[in-house]
Amino acid sequence: MLKPKKVIPGLGILLVALLTLNMPPIADAESIVLDGLIEPYLVVKIGSPTVGILETVKVDRGDMVKAGQVLATLQSGVEKATMELAQARAEMESAIKAKESKLNYLLREQKRMEHLQDQALIAFEALDESRTNSSLARLDMEEASENKRLAELELKRSIEVVNRLTIYSPITGVVTNRFLTPGEYVENQPILQLAQINPLNVEVFAPVKLLGTIKVGMRADISPEKPVSSVSRARVTIVDRVVDAASGTFGVRLELPNAQGKLQAGLKCRVTFLRD
Repeated sequence: MLKPKKVIPGLGILLVALLTLNMPPIADAESIVLDGLIEPYLVVKIGSPTVGILETVKVDRGDMVKAGQVLATLQSGVEKATMELAQARAEMESAIKAKESKLNYLLREQKRMEHLQDQALIAFEALDESRTNSSLARLDMEEASENKRLAELELKRSIEVVNRLTIYSPITGVVTNRFLTPGEYVENQPILQLAQINPLNVEVFAPVKLLGTIKVGMRADISPEKPVSSVSRARVTIVDRVVDAASGTFGVRLELPNAQGKLQAGLKCRVTFLRD
């Protein structure tokens, strides 16, 4: 008669644990790999807020620019002359000083007339005339102050007109195209085209079966096409809520840091989504 084999307690759990250690990690099985396209974060066409003749264009295609940098200027001789005239008017103090001196004199005279009236040495009509002159002088001084304020506002307006003839870069990026050259007339057409390349956008079209799987905040490894061999980490920022019925896909956008400017926009890439 065969004797039953002795079962060692916990042996099954030990075997399962050993097999689990030898299994490949499940992260690879859970990864989602899709094709994508690296694009600029922003593409901006730079125009002019006012019509005129281009005087200078200070950058060309391929140049790096910073936000606030002067890109181009329009002819502004007349506008600058108007600004200088407005500045001269705004700085004029002689009219106010003259009105102020006259008012002070009439106030002193009014005080003397009141003193004489108290002593009954002059008629009331003389005092009344002195008071009227003082009031009129005060109004003249207020008018001079208002005129100076208007001159200051006109100067501010002239400065804004001149500033509108200078075109500044709204972003930090690269010039991708130049449409006009100095001497050409600017009206409704763009002068330059800029692209912001830090950060970059990675655009992906995912099959509808992945709805709910790819979420905002997920990380992904970006592997650009050759000859670029580096792998960068990006983060999902947009997941479209509308599916394209014709292709059965939905759009996904990732944000890819590019502080050193090593990656170029327009490259195809492989996007490997990572699950935390």
